[in-house]
Amino acid sequence: MTIKRLIILLVLLVLSTSVHAQRFNKGKIHDGARYGSWEATMLLQHQTSSSQEFENGAAIDIDSSTGWGFNLGWNFTEKWNLGYRFSLNKPDYAATIVPEIGEPQTINYQMSKYSHQFNITYNFLSGPITPFLQAGVGWTKLDSNVPDQAPSIGCWWDPWWGYICFSDWSTYSTSQFTYNVGAGMRWDINTAWFLRGAWNRQFINLDNGDLNVDTITLETGLMW
Repeated sequence: MTIKRLIILLVLLVLSTSVHAQRFNKGKIHDGARYGSWEATMLLQHQTSSSQEFENGAAIDIDSSTGWGFNLGWNFTEKWNLGYRFSLNKPDYAATIVPEIGEPQTINYQMSKYSHQFNITYNFLSGPITPFLQAGVGWTKLDSNVPDQAPSIGCWWDPWWGYICFSDWSTYSTSQFTYNVGAGMRWDINTAWFLRGAWNRQFINLDNGDLNVDTITLETGLMW
């Protein structure tokens, strides 16, 4: 699905849900309860599969996966929220590597994806059920979990534990600037507890190309 079609679908979704939410919210006694409150959530995040081709035939295919994370936010009005989100996904992937000499090779591993995002969210309604739009910037660390050198090993005698050996190794990894856009629905169950669900597209700027990832996030949170 192209970006243009996604934007059109997103606009139609927000308009339709906004109309229904306005009807539901009419007359609710805790309208505006978000104003000035802090909130924290735990989240489950499903990342859809994605693939990308790079220079000289290099490519990567990333499987879908479900990860976890948390969000901290401040509602500086009943409609505007500023927040920080951390999420971790560990999808399986297949990478096609093209050496200068020889045939292309494919490796299969599990990636670790750590995302840090600072988001601004606009809730269309001040009542307990509202659609929202979200956008943010941050950075993401992609760890291939493929060692980039031989492991270092050290052994010693410990007065408490006896003979101990420790090994450590570094992997191919990168940290890159990212930004995201998304939309979703929020339900304030009462003045303390709420649920939230959203679709987001994350854009990761790599050194030799871009990687776009779609996520579906479900959150349960507490306001105070």
